[in-house]
Amino acid sequence: MKSVVMAWLLKCIFLFLFCKSAFSISFNLPVNSRKCLREEIHKDVLVTGEYEVSEQPSIKTHPKITDSAGHILYAKEDASKGKFAFTTEDYDMFEVCFESRYPMGTGRFPDQLVILNMKHGVEAKNYEEIAKVEKLKPLEVELRRLEDLSESIVNDFAYMKKHKEEMRDTNESTNTRVLYFSIFSMCCLIGLATWQIFYLRRFFKAKKLIE
Repeated sequence: MKSVVMAWLLKCIFLFLFCKSAFSISFNLPVNSRKCLREEIHKDVLVTGEYEVSEQPSIKTHPKITDSAGHILYAKEDASKGKFAFTTEDYDMFEVCFESRYPMGTGRFPDQLVILNMKHGVEAKNYEEIAKVEKLKPLEVELRRLEDLSESIVNDFAYMKKHKEEMRDTNESTNTRVLYFSIFSMCCLIGLATWQIFYLRRFFKAKKLIE
């Protein structure tokens, strides 16, 4: 019993402090307009989601999900609700767009309400299905969930560390370039000042202003 309580306590702590792998959002979509949401997701991460759009007569809504290279991961024509799922191939910025079209031209219609629920990583996995396939006990399922969550957190920290190292290398490289440029600028200024002194000396001697 104590181990079960500890497992649940650990789960709650991890979820409260670190788990940011799911979001639900709603927004208004005017007729003949397009709205997009963007999110950065790590490599080899399962992404699932579902959406629902309030229906309006003669108005067609087109949801589409693309990556930064423009590859279409999900698209559907004239959809009022649906589900999607894909696995990321690389760390990238993904864009979820909803476009409203009125084929009859112009018209006055109220905005459509779009509800989007998107999950990725641990939250996207169906642990009930995993438990059935692998015949896991409830405690084993929770331990599996905690293990996956811990792995996700470790990967996030590894990415943050790598990003920090890249930023540090960039800063060091920039500082070195600035130092070299400063030295070069000082040499140029010293050379220019020396040339001006000799030039003015020759000029004044030519005008017989100095000996």
